[in-house]
Amino acid sequence: MALMDFIRKQFIDVIQWTEEGDGVLAQRYPMQDFEIQYGAQLTVRESQMAVFVNEGQVADVFGPGLYTLTTRTLPLLTYLKNWDKLFESPFKSDVYFFSTRLQLDCKWGTPNPVTIRDKDFGMVRLRAFGIYSYKLTDPRKFHSEISGTREQYTVADLDGQLRNLVIASMTDLFGESGVPFIDMAANQDELGRTLKARLATVFERYGLALDSFVVQNVSLPEELQKILDTRIGMNMIGDLGHYTQYQVATSIPLAAQNEGGIAGLGAGLGAGLGIGQTMSAALAQATPATARPSAAVPPASADEVVATLEKLHALVGKGILSQAEFDAKKADLLSRLG
Repeated sequence: MALMDFIRKQFIDVIQWTEEGDGVLAQRYPMQDFEIQYGAQLTVRESQMAVFVNEGQVADVFGPGLYTLTTRTLPLLTYLKNWDKLFESPFKSDVYFFSTRLQLDCKWGTPNPVTIRDKDFGMVRLRAFGIYSYKLTDPRKFHSEISGTREQYTVADLDGQLRNLVIASMTDLFGESGVPFIDMAANQDELGRTLKARLATVFERYGLALDSFVVQNVSLPEELQKILDTRIGMNMIGDLGHYTQYQVATSIPLAAQNEGGIAGLGAGLGAGLGIGQTMSAALAQATPATARPSAAVPPASADEVVATLEKLHALVGKGILSQAEFDAKKADLLSRLG
């Protein structure tokens, strides 16, 4: 049996690797007693590289191609072993294959919100997530720094380490940049390019090349997002007078279609026109001359006033206006009836 094993080993003369499934970065080629026949054929396919390791030291690296393993194709290994060119017996070595194709759709994200100081909102907590892709470019570094003597090393084995590196770099960038959250969220492409440039050297240390880095979303936690939405809403309202005019303009066609809408309320308000004019005169007398506006306010029609009061009253119901603010605006509108 021992003799048959010895004879069988002498005919191991083809060394090649075909990936089975996705996600394998490094694979050690299985060999009986780690012996390789002198003159064996090594096939390295496109998107692969092969590494010969002798007694724990990387001896030679092979790119895509077909190689006949002799002392001429293993100069470094020959130097380490001090072989004579005529010495043609099997030699012992580990052979590792490495996949150099792109590893796509690798996901990253903040497991917990990152706290930063924001110019607009003070201390805030941000979340972010996205995808990136990379490939193995230096198998010597990768073997020395990452995979080592493991029989197989996969993308899943490396995923956690790379994700933590991404989050650490992103946190530092958020803290150092001083860019407000609003600008980050509006310029995700630029943020992705900046993070890619920062991470490139980190990936290079492990024999990897970062091919792309995409920031898909930057957001606030839900409770802070609600506060931001409220603030945005108030900024959109801006001047209450302009907002009211806009609301009136957009609602007139709808109100005119409803029985008892603007037309009905306009008739009712017309009956109280004298009261409005009386209130306007009283307010004018009570207001000092220096406080009165320099330009006369144009009179408003009854229909316009009614529509405006309808909208203002709706704002009171929503809590946007207080009753006192509504009463003051109502008196002002009544004073403008012409």
